[in-house]
Amino acid sequence: MNSLKHQTDEELMVLIQAHNHVAFSELVKRHTDRFYALAYRTLFNQSDAEDIVQESFLKLWHKPTLWQLKRGSKFTTWFYRLIVNACYDLNKKKSSQEILLIDEKDGQDYELISEDDENSQQFSDIEVALKELPERQRMALNLCFYEDLSNNEAASIMGIRLKALQSLIMRGKASLKAYFNTSEENNHEHK
Repeated sequence: MNSLKHQTDEELMVLIQAHNHVAFSELVKRHTDRFYALAYRTLFNQSDAEDIVQESFLKLWHKPTLWQLKRGSKFTTWFYRLIVNACYDLNKKKSSQEILLIDEKDGQDYELISEDDENSQQFSDIEVALKELPERQRMALNLCFYEDLSNNEAASIMGIRLKALQSLIMRGKASLKAYFNTSEENNHEHK
């Protein structure tokens, strides 16, 4: 089955649609790292990123006909879209949860401590800056600069027009520049 390593993603998908476990394993092996990296840079939570990738691959295995060759979409473009939507859904779910918990016994408010606070991780300066960006700007930058996708591919994955993507990238870059300029000014003031 070594020949599967030379198959395109799309050829593997055709085999997966015929319930070929080896083809599925090859596809997972081939792409897990790249999809995990995108999910992590979107969610900044290792466990959530791992769950998103695993659940997305499971969805692919259980419903392989969701990807259709005749639509002309590359597998990676289609699967990036699956990952992006799963990340957006998780972020919506998390943001819709209450920030404060009310103790019914005495009516006092208690802050909900997020998992990120409890397991504070050391982030690089760029990760901290990216985390501050609005979700869609962060996604546009992730797809174009980290994943090295063309603007057209990134726009397709995000389900937006090319001009909208370019606008998100410009605003994201401007926000990052402002963030680092402010950080640099603050560092000089404290010295």
